[in-house]
Amino acid sequence: MSVTAPAPAASAEPPPSPAPVRPIRAAWRWHLLVAAVALGLGLWVTQGLWVDPYHRVISQNVGDQAFFEWVLGYGVYLLGHGADPFFTNLMNAPLGVNLAANTSITVYSVLFAPLTKLAGPQISFVTILTLNLAGSAFAWYLFLLRWLVKRRVAAAVAGLFCGFAPGFISHANGHLNFTSSWIAPVVLWWVLKLREPGRWLRNGAILGVLLAMSFSIAAEGLFFTALASAVFVVAWALSPATRAEARAAAPTVLAAIGVAAVVAGVLLAYPLYMHFAGPQTFSGTGFSQRHYVEDLASYISFSGRSLAGWAGLSSSYLASNPTEETSFLGLPLTILVIASLVFLWRRAAPGRRATIRALTVVGAVFLVLSLGPRLNVLKFETSVVLPYQWLTKLPLFDSALPARFSLVVTCVAGVVLALAADRLLTDPNTSTSTHTAFAAAFAAALVPIIPLPLLTTVRSPEPAFIADGLWKKYVPEGGVLSALPIAVNTADDGQRWQAYTLARGGRQFRMPGGYFLGPGGRNGTGRVGAPWRQTDWLIFRAAAYGYIPQISNADREQARQDFAFWGVNAVFLPDEITGPNGPLFRAAVEVTATDLLGPSELVGGVRVWRIRPGVDPVTRAG
Repeated sequence: MSVTAPAPAASAEPPPSPAPVRPIRAAWRWHLLVAAVALGLGLWVTQGLWVDPYHRVISQNVGDQAFFEWVLGYGVYLLGHGADPFFTNLMNAPLGVNLAANTSITVYSVLFAPLTKLAGPQISFVTILTLNLAGSAFAWYLFLLRWLVKRRVAAAVAGLFCGFAPGFISHANGHLNFTSSWIAPVVLWWVLKLREPGRWLRNGAILGVLLAMSFSIAAEGLFFTALASAVFVVAWALSPATRAEARAAAPTVLAAIGVAAVVAGVLLAYPLYMHFAGPQTFSGTGFSQRHYVEDLASYISFSGRSLAGWAGLSSSYLASNPTEETSFLGLPLTILVIASLVFLWRRAAPGRRATIRALTVVGAVFLVLSLGPRLNVLKFETSVVLPYQWLTKLPLFDSALPARFSLVVTCVAGVVLALAADRLLTDPNTSTSTHTAFAAAFAAALVPIIPLPLLTTVRSPEPAFIADGLWKKYVPEGGVLSALPIAVNTADDGQRWQAYTLARGGRQFRMPGGYFLGPGGRNGTGRVGAPWRQTDWLIFRAAAYGYIPQISNADREQARQDFAFWGVNAVFLPDEITGPNGPLFRAAVEVTATDLLGPSELVGGVRVWRIRPGVDPVTRAG
């Protein structure tokens, strides 16, 4: 296959010959060195959590961290109780949550269940985040070395870039799904192996298993990988230099794809049904596809969590939020990638030109998709309509956020850098001045985007009421318990504490609300969390803004109805409640809850109010 040009077909394995011991040892030393550097960078980026994982949280995205910790805790519950991995009624009582329609990382929650049980979901979260970053860099290194380049240093530099590029560091702010970018090189590895003669059944079956596993970790990332693969293969196959090669490989590849589709279809039959047609499913997303787009200027800008950002050169305002700085390659790197494409094109044989052309097409397609329905330049939405405008209603595209397509552009840039570095290091005809110019360009492009550690902040500690199981005296088997305020993405303490009880095993409680994606948005689309009811909105306003309302008997009657809807047995208020920016207004919540519900009990460091179904919490004259 020409992706390995000037070598012959991708399926052509070198003839068996006794390999010398020294090169094998040298290869393993390189592998270990790259793995160690990648792990070191992963620990560097996540150091703020490792310092105190039980009391610190990623400050830019406390809600997503709470959700993923909940999913990891649910993994322990799943194995201990034989529950449904794709639907739960423990959250969003009484309706439940469709986990298949959320980023529920089922594979991780099961594989890391022993660690979660032993050390808690906080440790599992930071462990997975660190390994995701390091593993992605190492997987790209191995992929590039196997399929595209000869020089290990070229594969290492490009692999580390792909694993720790600004877009992936941005998503390290709480996203265990999008930091699992090792999925792309692993899946692509087996896509390229599909053409091996006589191995269509084995390769197809392995790819099918990989697709099923990847779906449960990062469905959106898998969609991007599949779409990028399709665009690349079509562009490569249509090239005159490789058309005959593609035609010869087509029967084997199509047969392997058929096997992969059958295997993945069988393994994913139930989760796909739940995702598209199960209870509490929805169409679209709870996020605006005109807001979560890439600004054209962001590609030549620097992110906030980079060396250039530390030096004051950041343009983070161009992103929708700090977790979505998904391009931010910087002007030097953008120039280097374009110059590398020109350099490679001029020196490439026809087969390799087909690969470069296909890579360029993939990069261009995903760059345009990342810009969303309308072109944005310097935070100004122009009247220029882009292709995504006609894709927003299509399945899969309707649930994707356009800005995240730029992660594929980042990976294409990494592949181009690997090819350019490899060509420079292997071509004896390259002049010393060219070597020097490109070495300086690589340094100027990559040094400014060296990542900085994630920002972290403190979070409220787990109260003894939860840690010591005192809550069990207030909630029967299958009962409903809630912290105040009721859990949402900007006040997530209650969701975290349920996650901790799930990780310990034993009897559990259900809770209303939570941070998840579910139905209830405009025009039948999804939304973030459950639709507000009057009582949870009343208490949330007190927590978030310090607003203390004048409670009326009508409010108390509405509270009775809301608690009856949720089936709540008790609510509690800890000594400290936290949100994305630190402590919330606990005193305002206590005043509001007391006026609404009456006197509370002090138990295990929290204020507890029993809720008796069918009885008004408090009725006062006046």
